[in-house]
Amino acid sequence: MAKIEQIAKKSDATRLSRRSFLMTAAGSGLMFGFARKASAAVTLPTAMPPEAAFEPNVWCAIAPDGSINVNIVRAEMGQHVGTALARIIADEMDANWDNIRITEVDTAPKWAGKYVTGGSWSVWDTWDTFRQAGAAARTVMLEEGAKLLGTTPERCTVSESVVAAGGKSVSFGDIVARAKPTRSFTPDEMAKLPLKPVTNRRLISKPVPALDIPDKTTGKAIYGIDVKLDGMVYGRPKMPPTRYAAKVISVDDSAAKKIPGYVRYVVLDDPSGIVPGWVVALAKTYPAAIRAADALKVQWTPGPTINVSEADIIEHGRKLTLDPKNGTRVFNDKGVDEALTIHPAQVFERSYTCASVAHYQLEPVNAVARHVDGMWEIHTGNQWQSLILPQLAKALQVPEEQVVMRTYMLGGGFGRRLNGDYCIPAALASKAIGGAPVKLILTRSDDMELDSIRSPSLQTIRVSLDNDRKKITAMDYVAVAGWPTQVMAPAFLATGEDGKKYDPFAIAGADHWYETGPTRVRAISNDLANATFRPGWLRSVSAGWTPWALECFLDELAHSTKQDPLAFRLSMFTAQGRNAGQAPNSVGGAKRQAAVLQRLADKIGYANKQLPADTGIGIATSFGQERGMPTWTAGAAQVHVDRNTGVITCQKLWLVLDAGTIVDPGGALAQTEGAALWGLSMAMFEGTEIVNGTIKDRNLNTYTPLRIPDVPDMDIEFIQNTEKPTGLGEPGVTVIAPAIGNAVFNAVGIRLRHMPMRPADVLSELKQHKG
Repeated sequence: MAKIEQIAKKSDATRLSRRSFLMTAAGSGLMFGFARKASAAVTLPTAMPPEAAFEPNVWCAIAPDGSINVNIVRAEMGQHVGTALARIIADEMDANWDNIRITEVDTAPKWAGKYVTGGSWSVWDTWDTFRQAGAAARTVMLEEGAKLLGTTPERCTVSESVVAAGGKSVSFGDIVARAKPTRSFTPDEMAKLPLKPVTNRRLISKPVPALDIPDKTTGKAIYGIDVKLDGMVYGRPKMPPTRYAAKVISVDDSAAKKIPGYVRYVVLDDPSGIVPGWVVALAKTYPAAIRAADALKVQWTPGPTINVSEADIIEHGRKLTLDPKNGTRVFNDKGVDEALTIHPAQVFERSYTCASVAHYQLEPVNAVARHVDGMWEIHTGNQWQSLILPQLAKALQVPEEQVVMRTYMLGGGFGRRLNGDYCIPAALASKAIGGAPVKLILTRSDDMELDSIRSPSLQTIRVSLDNDRKKITAMDYVAVAGWPTQVMAPAFLATGEDGKKYDPFAIAGADHWYETGPTRVRAISNDLANATFRPGWLRSVSAGWTPWALECFLDELAHSTKQDPLAFRLSMFTAQGRNAGQAPNSVGGAKRQAAVLQRLADKIGYANKQLPADTGIGIATSFGQERGMPTWTAGAAQVHVDRNTGVITCQKLWLVLDAGTIVDPGGALAQTEGAALWGLSMAMFEGTEIVNGTIKDRNLNTYTPLRIPDVPDMDIEFIQNTEKPTGLGEPGVTVIAPAIGNAVFNAVGIRLRHMPMRPADVLSELKQHKG
């Protein structure tokens, strides 16, 4: 607190604003919150070890002063990913946490293919590599430390960056300074090193200070929107009426020329086809660029989707589902059709829809581009540099080796910055003015219009029941939506059981762990959605909407057949066949999902809960994100429904998760809390629609995510075990909407089958239910 007071006294302003705090806290000579050198770009530290540092592998380096640098290829967007990953190495090498530093690396060739931050993969994907990297460093410190102590490695102990034996000790820093080790390890060599037993861990699963908090607190942290280069001009786009195939007919900038600071406009020529029909207004200041873009009068020939609506996309999807030849079969067991046709009276079928959803991250997308020393530099925050680099090269028509991305912190990502499309107009605008630096910032309304939204979706589930109408004997599950991976990264499409390609991020969650007899899961790409907008990966991707259908369906089926919804679900977790699970990621299979569900039931007092009128609790369960990396998740929601207004009030949320080893407890809790609230926001408040070929809602006056007064009480619990860690950034999203939907039924007896659940939908269903 004293630090802040000192800073406040130095400010000339009578009231300390956030911006002045950021500018002042980092010292003199700052601009937009970071220090810079004249005639040079300001970037994060490079991934080079200090002079004379020991680098046993590309992931870490130990300096003579004892500091230990860990290279991080994952984007920092508020989840403290560097802290989580660095502690894996630090724990394995028995390092002193106070000596750990982290570096966010740029797109140097040695990191090629490694930088992607999405899918809740970061800890799961890094776990083995970083443990081995830490073991490699520890091995060398032990060997060289033993020599300096005049003994053998087996007689030494390692703790807190110190090697000790026989009452003598030597620090890691001294070992590097005196022994000057040079040994390095290949990935194959590291994989053979022995790892510490669980009982010897000191940092994993223990509370430690987050490494990124000090810089974020003082304003030293650099975000993409903070970048400023000498000679830079600002750009704001004027976007066409359709995402694709629009062409500029004419531009009139006579009004823009009257705006002080206006420089010129640029009609972008984009060989990549990602931002066709764009015009960018350039100015000496960003306010001038904003005004100039508004003043430009542009005529376009729109693309063919100019009249497409959200209803058109859903209806097109409905028609696609009717043809059994469409789509890819993810599960394709024999006997599905026979079971569904033998006793048609014992078939239960329902359909569920979800609206378009935008990311609306705090920091609008932005990028600074320039050509310098024969290279194209792109300064931005991004989640998947490996994806956008070849697209940038295609747009600029240069070899990929001539493009480098400088990495910055992200002011929110949620999947939006997996798609780096916003970098391309900055690069093309810079190219149009001879490679001079251009800082392109989208306003919030621009950001919404460009957003790679979560596609609207339709799911239809049919099951056949046994003669007693108690057990599912077959299931046919079809989901249709725009496919982000098909549009943006087709090389990552998966192959179904029928040999066809499909987008795993447009069906994950439907490939459940229940035993439902012969089961077919069919994923269909909605080509109209793909042609209208650029479908994107949004936090929890398809797992944010598939459990909405599946868990509401199973709850509805249980009530329809007069079964208890909890017991009905538990009876299907047999952990047989494909649901048995396998090492290392899904050990225990469906039994672990049953365990979190049962624990949830115990926490909420499932059997004996007494509630006021029009109040109900609903349950739901899923496996988080992907079958190959399940985070077993169970959730419950308590809601009250106002019969007069249709307003649903979520009073409390419970979550129980089994994500294996919890590497970073504080980060895990924060991630899960945020995910649950994101799920609540999408379930009840958040959603837009496509109107005239583009996104209807452009700002927070009409796009209405969760507000602070709507945040309920939360009770979150993690099952403790030592299995391989899985993801926690997104699983908390997955069960919230179906739990709320099921709670609404338990409160007032109506079923809602569209998300978000709006008051008008509640009133409509109540009216029909009463009738």
